[in-house]
Amino acid sequence: MPTGRAADAEGMVVERGLPVPVRDGTVLRADVYRPAAPGRFPVLLERVAYELGARVGAYAPAYVRRGYAVVGQNVRGTYASAGQPVPFRDDGWGANRDGYDTVEWAAAQAWSDGNVGMLDGSYSGFTQYLVAPTRPPHLRALSPRESGGDVYRDWNFRGGAHQLHFARLWTMRTCLGWLGAAGAGATAADAAAREGLERALAQGEAPWLDRLPLRSCPPLEGAPGARWYFDDLAHPEDGPYWRPRRLATRYGEVETPMLHIAGWFDFFLDGTLRDFQGLQTGARSEAARRAQRLVIGPWIHGPAATAQRRAGDVDFGPQAAVDLTALRLRWYDHWLKGLDNGALDEPPVRAFLMGANRWLALDSWPPPGVASAPLFLRRGTGPASASLNGGGLSFQAPDAGEAPDGFDYDPRHPVPSLLRYPQLAPTDHRPVEGRLLTYTSDVLERDLAVTGPVAAELHAASSAPDTDWVVRLCDVWPDGRSLSVCDGILRARYRDSLERPEPLAPGETYRFRIELSSTAHVFAAGHRLRVHVTSSDFPRYDRNPNTGAPVDAETRTRVARNTVFHDAARPSHLLLPTLPALPA
Repeated sequence: MPTGRAADAEGMVVERGLPVPVRDGTVLRADVYRPAAPGRFPVLLERVAYELGARVGAYAPAYVRRGYAVVGQNVRGTYASAGQPVPFRDDGWGANRDGYDTVEWAAAQAWSDGNVGMLDGSYSGFTQYLVAPTRPPHLRALSPRESGGDVYRDWNFRGGAHQLHFARLWTMRTCLGWLGAAGAGATAADAAAREGLERALAQGEAPWLDRLPLRSCPPLEGAPGARWYFDDLAHPEDGPYWRPRRLATRYGEVETPMLHIAGWFDFFLDGTLRDFQGLQTGARSEAARRAQRLVIGPWIHGPAATAQRRAGDVDFGPQAAVDLTALRLRWYDHWLKGLDNGALDEPPVRAFLMGANRWLALDSWPPPGVASAPLFLRRGTGPASASLNGGGLSFQAPDAGEAPDGFDYDPRHPVPSLLRYPQLAPTDHRPVEGRLLTYTSDVLERDLAVTGPVAAELHAASSAPDTDWVVRLCDVWPDGRSLSVCDGILRARYRDSLERPEPLAPGETYRFRIELSSTAHVFAAGHRLRVHVTSSDFPRYDRNPNTGAPVDAETRTRVARNTVFHDAARPSHLLLPTLPALPA
């Protein structure tokens, strides 16, 4: 790998392809951006599986101008870094500790003052969360943005369903990038795999998302370095395979201050909130617990420098646009430079309250004092012209006489996803509501602020030994738009445990709990709430074939008759978290 060094017009020295040896002898490669002036500087490190020039080169100048050296490193097996790529296997506390070794390498360089922080998000947020329990001696602070620390729950599966659209297309596109970087060093197998992926992606998404069985994806089957994807698919249950890549098992070993940055419409929202909560209450020391901070804005996945005010169909106003670089510089200046700049003076959580379009200052997430009120699914009061049933919603519990609602779910004709990574922002769902059960409240007479984790409890039955339950909460505007707020999915076989699946007894009624993520959203007076219930959201999630067989290998499908009950004995409902009074 050739290395290079150049100074640009701003007086920034750029060194490319520097070798970083790690403990097993593998050599990883890194680019360094640092001030041209002599001296030693605190270091900000990003460890990622993507091309470094466009990614790190875009933000590095802003940090270099503030007196930081910035290191961008390709993780093991990607681009010029040697080894075999298995996402996140070697980044944490296993036999190889690439994150730990890289932090200590950065601290020892002649241009480093020995204080190292890590930054950026998505993939590189995972590498931050996973390095934290290893406690490199020179690691001072982290700021994971829109990310998670659980490769099972945050990256691959949700509620037991495979996050197909994200996982498969990310793997295809990312493996193509790795193969394309091989250049003159590519083997014949590399070249063939690259050409196969290029042809496949040129055909569009559908052929590689519609294909059965799930584990069949020929362009990846021939790609060197993609074996891990099929290994992941072969482990749909939680358990020992996944635990080495899960921060939650090691919260008590973390000492590092962290500024966690999340978006209400981010793919990794649940993971960011889970890890903030776990570290605020369970980090190794009181000082570490007090040094956790969380910012949650109305953002989709991806605002690395400046978060925007608009997401999907909604403009959240100028208060939503945040300079994330300035926010993080304040954090790093405190922990890496020792500046007394008030970085810890504010409450631990800043959460954007959508609808009111203002920031809340909170001590924790969920907010202290939050209480969940049941909002009951009820029979409809009008014609079901725009959905399968035209049901109602009420804070008043149902009586004994309410008839259930049913629908047929055919895996060959799933409900199409209107939300796909990274665009999970508020979207009008009327185009698909004719295929869903819907439950809609009366027009609100006053504002209703929902602030915290939302969940659904369905009393339901299926004619099949397995099926999926998808629940979505929408805000129905006076003009009729039905804009998504949050949603969730549960594969029925995992209703009691993600580790120990159990088939359904066809026709038997069960209580299913579906987690819909957290939100901070004001349903304004004049609006209505709407709940969707269905059994597919494809290709965001893989289709449940309803057969009860292992999903990754199944080619057969069957139609399931699924029934939702909402009577006095089986009161299906949404749990809405509300506060007695909103903070100033």
